[in-house]
Amino acid sequence: MIRTETAGGVRSIILNRPKEYNTITPGLRDALAGAVDEADADPEVRVMLLRAEGPAFCAGYGLDWSTEAQAAEGDWDSAKDFRLMKSFVDVYMKLWYAAKPTVAAVNGWCLAGGTDLVLCADVIVAGEGASFGYPPARVWGTPTTAMWVYRMGFEQAKRYLLTGDEIPARRAAEIGMIAEVVPDERLQEHAMALAFRMALLPGNQLEMLKLLCNQTAENMGFGASRTLGTFLDGVARHTREGRDFVARAADVGFRQAVRERDDPFGDYGSRRREP
Repeated sequence: MIRTETAGGVRSIILNRPKEYNTITPGLRDALAGAVDEADADPEVRVMLLRAEGPAFCAGYGLDWSTEAQAAEGDWDSAKDFRLMKSFVDVYMKLWYAAKPTVAAVNGWCLAGGTDLVLCADVIVAGEGASFGYPPARVWGTPTTAMWVYRMGFEQAKRYLLTGDEIPARRAAEIGMIAEVVPDERLQEHAMALAFRMALLPGNQLEMLKLLCNQTAENMGFGASRTLGTFLDGVARHTREGRDFVARAADVGFRQAVRERDDPFGDYGSRRREP
């Protein structure tokens, strides 16, 4: 599910479920946790680069196992639900709390839980064909890591969370969600060059500068926002509308349920195309 490569002080951590659009599963969670911890502890590594194989960076959680798990759970145990979701959030936050800088190179879709993951990286670059968004804002979820306001400010975070609208890569850069956009064919080369450029600095300088920047968000209550986001995600999945979504997914399959949710908006997989 994860493979790694090392060169020039940069550890590439590669999501490797291309046929499944690198959707998040408990196995991927655990493999990513191990890879980040290993890189952070390796004295030969100064920068981590997170990237993905296949046509999508990460299309969110694997809805097949997650909707099935909710359908089978019986009465909702909010404390148990919170512990489960926190086990995923804690892994995403390793990118944020790792002493060493983390760069993410995003290709294709980066949606829902994929944004929870990638927005924890220190610097995000994307190919011009990439798209971001949190479609579960329409039903069945809230951003668990609560990074949206910290990345792009109140107005833009509300603009896109209160609609769940798709955010093309160039728009994501304009609103501060990501740092840079490059042509798709140059993405990996560009991201690696940026990571190599960072790795020219002494490791202790990189660690101090990252800590200095991140502490601003911590002082703004980031930890409390993240706890609330993780808890409210469970609440959103267990509202009447959230339970109806799970029931519909059981009847017609999660792909069709997602399509029915997004069709009125005409984006993501429901994007209207010219005949």
